[in-house]
Order: sequence, then C-alpha cells, then structure tokens
Amino acid sequence: MPNSARPTDVTSDFFSAYLQRPGVADELFDAKGQMRPVWRRFVDRFARLTPAEIEARFERGDQYLRDAGVFYRQYSNDPLAERDWPLSHIPVILHEDEWATICAGLTQRADLLERVMTDLYGPGRLVADDHLPAALIARSPHWLRPMVGVEPRGGHYLHFIAFEIGRSPDGTWFVLGDRTQAPSGAGFALENRMATGRIFPERFPRAHIHKLSGFFGTFRNAMERLASPQWEPHRVSGILTPGPSNDTYYEHTYIARYLGMMLLEGEDIVVENAQAMVRTIEGLQPLGMLWRRIDAAFADPIEFNPTSHIGTPGLMEAVRAGHLGMANALGSGVLEMRAMMAFLPRMSKVLTGQPLALPNIATWWCGGTRERAYVQKNAQNMLISPADAVDLPFDLGATTALGGEFRGTAMGSISDWLEREGDRLVGQEAVTLSTTPAWQADGEGSGRVVPRPMTVRIFAARTSEGWQFMKGGYARIGRSEDVTALAMQRGGSVADVWVVSDRPLPHTKSAVPSDGNFRRAAPGILPARAADNLFWLGRYVERTEDAARLIRAYHLRLAATDNRNDPRLKALRSYMAGYGFDLSQTVPEALISRINTARNCAFNVRDRFSTDGISALSDLLKTATRMTKTVQPGDDCARAMSVLVRKIAGITGLVHENMYRFAGWRFLSIGRALERSDAMASLLARFTGEDAPEGALDLAVEVGDSIITHQRRYRVETSRDTVVDLLALDADNPRALLFLIRALRQHAEALPNAHLHGRPSDLLRTILPLETGIACAMPVEMTPERLMSIRADLARISDLISAAYLR
Repeated sequence: MPNSARPTDVTSDFFSAYLQRPGVADELFDAKGQMRPVWRRFVDRFARLTPAEIEARFERGDQYLRDAGVFYRQYSNDPLAERDWPLSHIPVILHEDEWATICAGLTQRADLLERVMTDLYGPGRLVADDHLPAALIARSPHWLRPMVGVEPRGGHYLHFIAFEIGRSPDGTWFVLGDRTQAPSGAGFALENRMATGRIFPERFPRAHIHKLSGFFGTFRNAMERLASPQWEPHRVSGILTPGPSNDTYYEHTYIARYLGMMLLEGEDIVVENAQAMVRTIEGLQPLGMLWRRIDAAFADPIEFNPTSHIGTPGLMEAVRAGHLGMANALGSGVLEMRAMMAFLPRMSKVLTGQPLALPNIATWWCGGTRERAYVQKNAQNMLISPADAVDLPFDLGATTALGGEFRGTAMGSISDWLEREGDRLVGQEAVTLSTTPAWQADGEGSGRVVPRPMTVRIFAARTSEGWQFMKGGYARIGRSEDVTALAMQRGGSVADVWVVSDRPLPHTKSAVPSDGNFRRAAPGILPARAADNLFWLGRYVERTEDAARLIRAYHLRLAATDNRNDPRLKALRSYMAGYGFDLSQTVPEALISRINTARNCAFNVRDRFSTDGISALSDLLKTATRMTKTVQPGDDCARAMSVLVRKIAGITGLVHENMYRFAGWRFLSIGRALERSDAMASLLARFTGEDAPEGALDLAVEVGDSIITHQRRYRVETSRDTVVDLLALDADNPRALLFLIRALRQHAEALPNAHLHGRPSDLLRTILPLETGIACAMPVEMTPERLMSIRADLARISDLISAAYLR
C-alpha cells in the first residue's frame, strides 16, 4: 500500500487505529491489506468482546502474573528493585507451517554455530584460512583462551540456544542475533502462556495451539544423561545463577522449580582434584552438568575474570578434566558478537557447502579496507556500534546512527574515524521490523488495537534426537513505532507467541508412562547455602515478631501512663536498646531492617520458598515502611504493631500448613525455635529478676502471648513461679523453653548424620542435656544466671548447626 491505511476487512472499532505503515510488513495483514488466515478466528472472537470484557480478561492475566510473583528486575541501585512483568496481552500468532520453515532454517544455523565453535577452540582453520579476522577473535573478551583444546563433556559445545528473528518488509524472516552465552526468556515464555491462557480460555484457540511444556522435559532428560553417564553415575545437574541481583533471576528460580533441578550459585560449588562438588547439608555431592546462566568470564575467577564474586575457583579445571559439562560451554559467548554475523554467510558455504537458509540482518565488520569503503558509501543507512556488543542494534545505547552523526560532515572525516575505530566497530543495516497487534489502553476503561514493532525469540535445545525447538512462547513488543523501544528496560513489553494448527491438536502427556513399579522420588538434595538462608529466614521472622510484641507492650503502657519515666518503660527501653532498637522512634528502623533481611533470605531461596510466602513478606515490609510515616506513639502504634503481628502469624501459618516437610522446612523451623527460645530466655532473665520493676511479670506473660493460659491455669495474679513455670518449663506451651528445645531436638534427630557410628552427633549431645536439665528443673532453679547459661548453650547449638550443615 502506498500510504498508511486501515485494512477494510475488520469492522470492529477496536481496530480503527490499526494503520499499516508503508514499506513495513505486518503480522495481522499481508501486503495486499488482507487479514492473514491464521489470525481470522482470533480476531472474530476478540472483536465481539465488549470493552468491559476485554478489561476484565486482561486484568485476569495480570492478576495471575502478580499472584505467581512474576517480575522483571530493573537496573537500579536497589538490587531487589522490581517491576511487574510487562505482558502485551494480545499474542503473536504464526501458522505451524511457517514455524516449521523457520525452525528448519534455524536448525541449519545451530549446526553451523556448533561447527564454528568447534573450530575456534580446536584447529582454528577459519582464522588460519582468513574466513575470520584474527584480530576480531583475539580481541574479543568472550573468546576464552583456556578453552582452546578442551573437548566438552558429551562432545558438544552448544546445548541450549536462542535466536532473535524479525520479519523483513518483503515478508521473509531474518536473524537479528544469536544467543549462545546464557539465553534468557524460556521460563518467561511459560508464564506468558499461562497468563494468556487465563485471558483467552476458550477451546479455540487453546486446542489449536502447540504446547510448550514438552520442550523442557526433553532438555532436562538430556542434561541428566550428560551429568550422570554409566561411567560416572550418581552425579547431579543444576542451574548456575548469578543470584538475586540478576535481572532474570525470577526465570532461573522458575525453571529450577519447574524442572525439579537445583538452583546453584558459585559459592555452592567447590572444586577438589578437578571434581566439581555441590556443598549440601549431607556433605559434598559430585556435580556432572551445569546449565549456565552466568557469563562465562565470571564463572572462574582463577582462569578468567579475577574480580568475579559469583563464580567458583577451579571450575575450568573440572571442565578441562572432562568431569563437568556446561550448557553452554564456557567461551560460547564469542558467537554472540554481532561482527560474527558478517562472516557467517561465507562460513556457512565453507563448512556446510550451503548458503544460510535464514539470512542475517545485513552486517559488516569495519576492520577491513573493503568494509570501511562500504560503510563510508552507505553511511546514511547504517548503524554502528562496538563489535563485542551482544544485544540487538535497537537495544544498544552505544549504537550510533552513522549517517546522522556525520550528516553535513566531509566524508573524509568518516574515513578518518573508521580508520581509527574500525577494528572495534560493526556496521548493520538500519532495522525495519514488522508490526503486530498490541492493545493501547486509553485510560478510560477502553482502548484500541494498534500496530507495534516486534521480534520473536526462538529457543532450541539439543536432545538425543537432535535440535528440538520450543513451539512459540516469546516475542518482544515495542511501546511505540520506534524500534529502540523494544527493550523492557526502555518500556517495551513481551507477548506470548502462538504456533497454531488448522486442526485441534491431540493432548500429549509429558510424564513418563507408568510400568506398574512406581517408586516415590526422594525430595532432592538441599544445598548448604539454601539451608542457611532458610535457617536465617526462620530466625529473622521470629526476631521481627518478638520485636513487634515488645514495641506493642511499650506503647500500650505509654498510652496508659503517659509517662516515659515509668519504671517499666525505662526497663523496656533499656532492654530493647541492647538489641539495637531506639524506642524514641515510633516504628524503629531496626524493625524495618529485620523484615528486610527476612525478605532477602526468602529471595535467595525463591526456588524453594512459596510465592505466597514471599508475597506475604513483601507486603509486611511495605506495611511497616508506610507506618514509619503515619503512626503516632501510644495506642496508635500499639494497634499498628498488632497488625504486623497478625501479618507475621499469616507467614508462619503458611510455613506450618503448606510447606513440605523436607530438610529445608526443618532448617527454617530450627531457626524459628532457636530464635524464639533465645528471646524467651533473655526476656525471663531480665523481667523475672529481683531488680525487675513492678509489673514486669505481667509484661513477660503478655509478650509471651500467654495471658489467657495463665489466667486459666493459675487463677491467681502473676508470680515469679507461675510465670517461669508457664514460659520456661511447660512442655505444652509453644512459647516455653522446654517446648522449643524439645522441638529443636526432634528436628535435629531428623537431619543427616544425626548419629555417627551409633552415637549422637555433637549437635544432639549438646541439645539432649539441655532439654533434660530444663525438664527436671523447678521454677526456683531457673535463676537469671541459669537462663543466661541456657542462652549460651543455644548459641553453641547455632554454631554447631552452622559447622555441620551450613558451610
């Protein structure tokens, strides 16, 4: 069409703003302005919805993402800054025949990339025969010299790759970039699918859409075979993540949960005698395969980047010895250089004898004489950026529109610039992407469908049957017609990609058929770092509750007396100051700090802690933070603390009622029991002593949440004997020392290596006499000195747990 025009075969008002741009392909309409058949049934149904129905459906999808805890990490000074997952609610729809053609071309490309990788770290013929510039490879930070001559475990360098593709103005597809380092987005693709399934739940389109789940199962099986072959059985596999500060950490945790794999950070692994081992609560376990989600240069600070704090010293040694496989191999990031795309067409003919079935975006390396001449001639229509940049041209802030920069400047200046900078520059044709339908809300409960530029990311996994492709899943959508706005950091969004069949697809089961010999699977290995975070999560949640109860007790008495010099208030201020709390602050900063630390511990084990639990902790933090600006001393603060106590009770209820009783739950419960018993011993030592102010015993019972129990049990006013009996010696009171230490002993007995050579471990031999001594004690014997001695024993128990399981 010569001018922007609205196609005529859609009558819905929702499409009134859908104008095709001249010289730009569109996913909804073909070059003649006719709707592509694959979209027809979807558009017919969508056009019949009312604005209210559309809003409700979109909100249903967004609510699913919020409930599931799907987020995207924003680049900021706060490592935990998050934004809601930016779902573009209308999917991208492609026919299965077109998808099959695309995947056939990408299979050829995947095999080519494997052969290039094999040569770069093997014989080096591509450089020697001048098919690749030596300077380009040697100067790349992604080419890792220690990998030269190293044969990867299993014989392949590439196991999981992704391709960014776009549709050109003539309707054909081309490759914008290869993702071989640590491709992201596959886990988010699953969540996109789950969300759009809530938005469009009808049998059509669901019955006609190819599923995504089987793709992951085949890759997991391939990983497990590589991890534990017959000659090295009982090795485990895992996913290596940079940690919670990474922008795609949610995806790492999601895939780990979905596939039942360990999520590991560099500190979880130790290399001994060229063997990679995972630190677990049961000791070191042999590691055979890692799905690497960190840049290779950070994987081993000894052989690569010495400043890395997220890698494992000696990891390259394990790879070199053949004991550890990597998906993908260390050094595979060299294939992501956009300058590499300039040479792939020639290398395809050299290595395979065939041209690329799916062409690149036109790319030139600016380091040669011919290339510089070409760039100089075509400067007005090219983009220039550093050769080692790995993202798309429209994602790079460093990308320079060469023609725009030198417009009105003598061409000689361009030549001088290219001569000076050419070795590190790559030029590409300015990108013209196809557009796809996207919903643009008008802010008044309605909206319209508009065309927005898009790219599709396609994922491929190596299996025993060859390359398998995820059938759909992930597209990036621009927030405007400007292609520079596709990146999520710049306001872009993502959409599900439906690969649609003309006929309903048969239901496929991903589970292995039962042979009648079912065996229950073991809960899995618990890394020491995960156990450590769960242990301290329990401790900090308990610390928060204890602090909130004490602050509430303080402000209830402040409201009753209006006298800050009341002896009980002075005693509470002094007691809380010992724990870093300034009660001149209505909601002390130390309380916020405890909640934040608990939330951080939960984030560190997001693959093992429930989404509801993390959401509850985040809500607790937001609520407490808001209170710092609004709550007044006295009754108002006491009511606020009651709100926090109830929210904490909700978190502990989730743990108690819903968390599977595996080793991780035990460490969380041990942390809670240790912290609560230590807090109770400290409280009793301070407020049952002879120097305690009048009313201190009532305060102890109140903080111990035992007022009603005390009234029913003793039917007298509080005395030292009744308070100590109830809060220290009662085996049925969940806040009493005996109850808590008995629970500690029960959890400790269930941990690995609780008994060694028929004898109790050091941990049990410390807990057992402590429990017995309290069980046999009379209230009069529980002096402040005895209570402080119990605290010292609890500290030793904590140290023994750390030494035995958490290092």
